[in-house]
Amino acid sequence: MRTHPGSVVALSGGVGGAKLALGLHRILDTGKLTVICNTGDDFRHLGLHICPDIDTILYTLSGLADPDRGWGRHGETWNFMEALKDLGGETWFRIGDRDLAIHTERTQRLEHGESLSAVTDHFRQRLGISTRIVPMSDDPVRTQLLSEAGWLDFQDYFVRQRCNPAVREIAFAGAEKSGPAPAAISALNDPQLQAVVICPSNPLISIEPILAVPGIREALKGCSAPLIGVSPIIGGRAVRGPADKLMRELGFDSSATAVAQRYSDLIDAWVVDKVDADTLVPSNIKKVITSTMMVSMEDRERLARDVLDATQQMSSKQPSTTKTADVSA
Repeated sequence: MRTHPGSVVALSGGVGGAKLALGLHRILDTGKLTVICNTGDDFRHLGLHICPDIDTILYTLSGLADPDRGWGRHGETWNFMEALKDLGGETWFRIGDRDLAIHTERTQRLEHGESLSAVTDHFRQRLGISTRIVPMSDDPVRTQLLSEAGWLDFQDYFVRQRCNPAVREIAFAGAEKSGPAPAAISALNDPQLQAVVICPSNPLISIEPILAVPGIREALKGCSAPLIGVSPIIGGRAVRGPADKLMRELGFDSSATAVAQRYSDLIDAWVVDKVDADTLVPSNIKKVITSTMMVSMEDRERLARDVLDATQQMSSKQPSTTKTADVSA
């Protein structure tokens, strides 16, 4: 049952963030959700413009995502990759036969002058998705990681090298010259905005690229709706991906507390799992304790409701007199 009529903006990376985005998509009124996606993972491969996080959101919200892998399309076949291997081509980044279509169509449209925002909106309409899906920027911003072997592009680190190299620094190349996608700023300026949600995505390589785009952090700070973040760390470990590893290598604690500190100038509330009930947050940030593990569809919808219920208790961005709310399911 949809019980939250206001509009909501969610900031998301790929698989982890997509789970909560799907929960929000299912409980909100049609067309009331906008997902601002990380594009720092985007890259050119085999001549194609690939947007892993945008595609994960598209596939997840359209019901096309592979539930086992967590990425790509269900029912995928791999004839293209097998033929490419026979020819001695690069196969470290696997592109399924059905997945190939979205990369090919995106590349053609971009090369004919369409913006990434326009192409993404076209895809979400063709896939029957009512939620608006917006890239953080139409300009190229690329996440790069400094390792012992030098600077690595994100997909090289993440896929080809399976996150094995130790990371010393993270940079977002091109961010200083980029601008926010117009639809992202429009969504944050919506007078009917009920809440802004930072999904439980990797803070270092999924959310901070979004915040690095000039104008987005400022729009978030100027937003009248409460901003609530959901920790991607449970019991000191990332539910998925290398967030905990990266945080330790860069000298941070792998904890819900440490992630909250990174967002402390933005968030009004911080959602943590029950095992992290002792998480420390600044006095002006409300702590919300619930179950944040999302295994089933019911989990996704329940967490989405818990998040929005917490924001409804916060009429503005003023410090709450009740710092901790237990909204256990």
